[in-house]
Formats: sequence, structure tokens, C-alpha cells
Amino acid sequence: MTDSQPAPLLEISDLAVDFKTMHGEVSAIHSASLTLQPGRTLAIVGESGSGKSTTAMAAIGLLPSNALVRGSVRLDGRELLGLPEPELQKIRGKHIGMVPQDPMSNLNPVSKIGTQVAETLLAHGMATKKDVDAKVVATLEAAGIPDAKARAKMYPHEFSGGLRQRALIAIGLACRPRLLIADEPTSALDVTVQHVILDQIQQMTEEAGTAVLLITHDLGLAAERASELVVMHRGHVVEAGNAKQLLEDPQHPYTRSLVAAAPSVAAARLLPGAYTADLEERAKAAADVIPEDMPAEAADNIVEIRDLTKVYKRRGSREDFYATKNVSLEIPRGSTVAIVGESGSGKTTTARMLLKVIDPTSGTMLFDGQDVATLDKAALDDFRQRVQPVFQDPYSSLNPMFTVGRIIEEPLKAYKRGTPAERRARVQELMEQVALPVAMLRRYPSELSGGQRQRVAIARALALKPELIVCDEPVSALDVLVQDQILKLLGSLQKEMGLSYLFISHDLAVVRLISDFVCVMKDGELVEAASSEEIFTNPRHPYTRRLLASIPGNELRIDLDGDAA
Repeated sequence: MTDSQPAPLLEISDLAVDFKTMHGEVSAIHSASLTLQPGRTLAIVGESGSGKSTTAMAAIGLLPSNALVRGSVRLDGRELLGLPEPELQKIRGKHIGMVPQDPMSNLNPVSKIGTQVAETLLAHGMATKKDVDAKVVATLEAAGIPDAKARAKMYPHEFSGGLRQRALIAIGLACRPRLLIADEPTSALDVTVQHVILDQIQQMTEEAGTAVLLITHDLGLAAERASELVVMHRGHVVEAGNAKQLLEDPQHPYTRSLVAAAPSVAAARLLPGAYTADLEERAKAAADVIPEDMPAEAADNIVEIRDLTKVYKRRGSREDFYATKNVSLEIPRGSTVAIVGESGSGKTTTARMLLKVIDPTSGTMLFDGQDVATLDKAALDDFRQRVQPVFQDPYSSLNPMFTVGRIIEEPLKAYKRGTPAERRARVQELMEQVALPVAMLRRYPSELSGGQRQRVAIARALALKPELIVCDEPVSALDVLVQDQILKLLGSLQKEMGLSYLFISHDLAVVRLISDFVCVMKDGELVEAASSEEIFTNPRHPYTRRLLASIPGNELRIDLDGDAA
């Protein structure tokens, strides 16, 4: 070991993990090796099921009892594999911290935030009963939680998503561990909150000299935050090295496919949609029939929203809460209009009003020229068949007790479309449209991957041959390869069927690939609306510029006080 090269903090060698199942052993990790130096950040990237999280969980002894683990995991030269559970418990928390992906699943919903931080401090001797309250407040403040003393007495459901993630960071770093494992710590957060959370982790780990093992499917985030990169595919480490060099010049075919699939705000629209593909023809036709001094005909809008406002009464307060305020937008037929903004900006509220799940307080919504608010029962039934949703989490939006075939057939039965034989034929046709084998019709959602479940959700949405699909964060929970497949599927279906999309997302790089027009929302108001090209190359509003500047790995240089460069 040279003087310039310190001993590794974490050294994983020839790690292999198999799981015992009813059908025999299933191999999850095959001879994986990686090295993390003190104070450095190493990112593990790869698609879902590649072995990223399994590698990290194996290293700290948190795999289920049916796991068979072989190889070597050393922390500061000490072998961790084979240690008794009481010894591992002393290491976890004190020497190795953990920030998991979903704060609501990892915070105790019936225990106050301060209590959960205190448990960690007391368990590892980092506080006494006398000074634990003061140390809890200091720990929460260090994690960037404002008014920490008051918030320590609150429950997780009283925190926003960003604050819950900060609470997990506080718990993970409470004992100033040598190593922090961050497993997709920001994948469910919007870009500005994500940027703040990652800055907080970086600041706290740099101050404590903590090394970070970052698990992510976001290559932009990995390139921006990690010095070293490990690429995993089907349980194998296929490539490793300097993060910047590896992503600029990937050698392995799988790494190249990841880089090619990663969405970028500098990219063009992924596939021309029905609206985009027809622009040249429309322009040519207009030029042939319209004199130069005559205005072009107004766009054919499938949706027109004017001054849409939703107000909620606050309990114990005289002030009302405006979820949306005077929102106006249009969706040209065959186009994709995206709504972007932070959590709480009013994106989903707008979509829910358009779907008529909730009623607006004021304003008008026209669908195909009809006022949605005045529809009678027959017209409302017709509206619900012509407008369909696709939600963020396909697992929770699909009935786990139904087979895939029954899930897709359900809307056809509900609206009495066709005979049983015709419905079966339509279900098979839909499976082909979303590129799923017919053999999957008898499977249940739990037997499908995330991407397959989202394809089933899309097939169900297409069953009634709608004209408008409202997509609420449809790819945010998917890795880049599956995300790329779903976006291409949405684009090809739009071109083939003339679909219109309202696409809601906090991921601006994804929005760049899918949208024709972009509406930017902040605090319930529409602050900017323009073509996708205009928004991403020449953003006008300071908030839009801040959103773009917050994207990890953004290839555009954004001047917060001026234009995009």
C-alpha cells in the first residue's frame, strides 16, 4: 500500500448471494467485487433486479434468512460476513449508516420523529437520557430540518416527502458513521428537493469524513455525485472505474445501453407523436389554402382549461388554501402537454380535476368543446370512457387479486363492450400493442416486473379506445432502461392511435423526451407555458431556470439570472 493510497474502508470481494426457494436455489449475485476509499462516494448503477440493493444488504447482514451469502466483506479490514447478529447490530448505525428509499415505509408512523432519532443515539451510546433531547434537535438541524425543536415532536405523516427524507438522513448520520449506504435516497422527490437533499448528504458526510455507497438508477445523479462507478447487470459487476470517464466512454455493451437510454434535457423529443409528426403536413396544407395576410385557423384543442381554481378550507384557520389558482392551459389534439413543478405545486390536483375525481371551486374545463362540469350521467359515462388515467405506481393501481387478463378486461365489462369472445380478442390485441406475451394473461401483478406492470396499466387505459390519457408520474419509479421502453411505447401508441396526453412529472429530462408543450407550476399557479423546445432552450421565468439548474448531470448551463446557455 503506497502512502498516497489509503487502505480501503469497504472492500467486497467475490460476493455471491443465492436465495433458497420452493423451486430450488436462485442466484442473485455472482462473484461481485468493489472497493470504496475513506471519504469517497461510489455509486452502484443498474436496472431493477441487477443486484444493487442486494449487494448492499448482504454487506451489512440485512438479507432474509433464506439467503446464502459467500465471499468477503471487510470494513476497515474487519470481516463482516459470518459475524454474530449482536456484533453486526453494534456496527450498523454506529459505523455504517443507512438512508433507504421510501421514508414512509422506513419511519415508524406511530412514533414521533424525535423519538426515532433518540433511539439511534441512545442505542449506540451517542447520548444520555439527560442530553438526548438537545442532541436530537442538533441532529435534525444538521440534516437541514427547520424549527427542529418543534418538528421533533411531530409524526412522519405531518412531514412533507422532502422533510421525511431529511429525517432518515438525520437517523442515518446521527452517530457520524464511517460509511453511509444511500439506497435510491431521492428517486421519489422532485428535482429541487432532490438537489437540496443530496447537498445535505454531501455536506454532512464531508464534515464527518464519511464515505458514501450510493445506489441509484439515475446516471446523471451518479455522474454528478460519485467519484467512482460500479455497473451491475444480472448480478454481475460488468464495469467499474472513474465515474466521469466511464460514462463518457463506456466499454461494456450494457453500460452503453444504460447511457443511451438515460433521458437528457439536451435531447430532442424521443419519438414524434401524432401532433408533432403532423406539423409539417399541417403547415404545408395551411400554406396552400390560406393567404399570407390571413391568420391561420385556431388549433384543434381536445382540452381547454380556463381559470381553474381549487380552494380547501384549513382546519383551525381563517385562511383558505389554494391548491390551484387561475390555471389556464390547452391540449391540442394528438399532442403531449406536460405539467412540471415541485411537490405541492398543484400538478396532480389539476389532473384530478380534469379526470373529474374532484370538482374545481371555480373555472371551466372543456373536453372536446363540452363543459365537463355540466355533463349529465350519460355524457359523464361517455367522458370517462374517452379519458383514462395511468398512475405512478402500477402495483398499487392494479388489483393484486386479479389476473392480468381480468385487469385489462375489467373496463370492457364495466361498460358492457362486446361479447365475452370479443372482449377476449380485444384483451389479446391490447397485449400485443403494449408488447407483452399473451402467456402473461394468467399471471398476477406480483409475478411481473415494474415495467411489465406499467405496460398492463397502459393496456387497461387503452381498452376503451380513449382519446386522452392522463399520465401521473408514469415512469418515475422505473429504472432508465424500462423507463426508455415505456416512453417509446407511449410515443408509438400516440403516433399510431392519435392519442393526446397530459403528462405530469417532476423529471424534466423525461418531460423533454415526451412533450410537445410544457406548463410550469409553482404554488398552485402557472408561471410559464411554452413549447418544449422553448422551455428547455430559453426558459423565461426564474423558477423554470432553477428547476433546470437542479437536474443532476444537466448538460445545459443555466444562468439563474439570465437565459439558458
